[in-house]
Amino acid sequence: MKTKDKSRKWMWMFLAVLVSLQTYFVWELLAVFALFAVGFAAIAFAAGSLYMLHRGWALAVDRVADSQHPIMVATRQHIDAMEDVARRPFRRPRSAPAR
Repeated sequence: MKTKDKSRKWMWMFLAVLVSLQTYFVWELLAVFALFAVGFAAIAFAAGSLYMLHRGWALAVDRVADSQHPIMVATRQHIDAMEDVARRPFRRPRSAPAR
């Protein structure tokens, strides 16, 4: 009878250890999943904020470019004048070739 009780005691201890190991494994998986979710949320937040910054910047540039403010009108005129200067050739059409 004593050996039967000792065997049962070891059997229940072994089963308790197996259950606790399984529980530990499940808790580890849940912890890793939580860390993965936090990391994914951080990356998604960074990507979303960069996208919103880009869209905000594009909207601001479009509004400034379409503005009829006198400074913007003068700036556009100067940019057009510089483009005209850049299109001109460096030499006169009938000048002597460079040596």
